[in-house]
Amino acid sequence: MDIVGPINGALRRVPAWTIYIVFAIYAGWQFWLALNQSGRYLIEPINELEREYGEMALKLIVAGLLITPLRRFAGLNLLKFRRAIGVSAFFLVLAHFLVFAVLDVQSVARVWTEVVKRPYVTVGMAALLMMIPLAATSNNLSLRKLGGAAWRKLHKLTYPIAVLGAVHYLWLVKGFQIEPIIYLVVIIGLLATRVKFAQRRATA
Repeated sequence: MDIVGPINGALRRVPAWTIYIVFAIYAGWQFWLALNQSGRYLIEPINELEREYGEMALKLIVAGLLITPLRRFAGLNLLKFRRAIGVSAFFLVLAHFLVFAVLDVQSVARVWTEVVKRPYVTVGMAALLMMIPLAATSNNLSLRKLGGAAWRKLHKLTYPIAVLGAVHYLWLVKGFQIEPIIYLVVIIGLLATRVKFAQRRATA
C-alpha cells in the first residue's frame, strides 16, 4: 500500500511559512522559560538556553540534509520546506551566539578572546559566518541574480557548516557523551551518500 502519495498530497497543502511560525514560537517560549527559570532552566538558565538554541539549530541543519535522501530513496517530497528550515536554523544559530555574547560573556573584547583562544568557539563562529551568505541569498531574487549554478554552488556551504556545527557540539560538551557523536556520524553519513550519488551520476 502506497502511503507516501497521500502524505505528499497533505504536505502540499501546508504552507512553508508555518516553519517560521513554529520556530519563532519555540525560540520565544524557550527564552521565556529561561527568563523565569522554569523547569530545566532553574540552575543555569543562560547556559541551558544557549545550548537549547544550538542543539535545535543543529537538528534543523540535519533535517535540511535529510530532505534530498528522503525524496530520492523514499519518495517523500519536503523540498518546499527546505528554505524555511535553513533560514530557521540560521536564526537559531544567531540566537545561540547572541545568548553567548550578550548574556553570558557580556563583552565584545571577551567574545573575541573566546573566539581566538577556544577552538570550539572558533569552529562555531566559522559556521555562523558561513551561514550568513546562505541566509542572505535564501530568496527568489538572489536565485535569479546569481543564476541557478552559482546559487547552488554557494549553498553547498551547507555541507561544511553541518560538519563544523557537529564538531563544535562535540568539542563543547564535557566528558564522553553519545549525542554529539551521533550528530557527527549522521552528518558524515548523509554527506557520504551525496558524494556517492554524485559519483554515480558522473559515471552514468
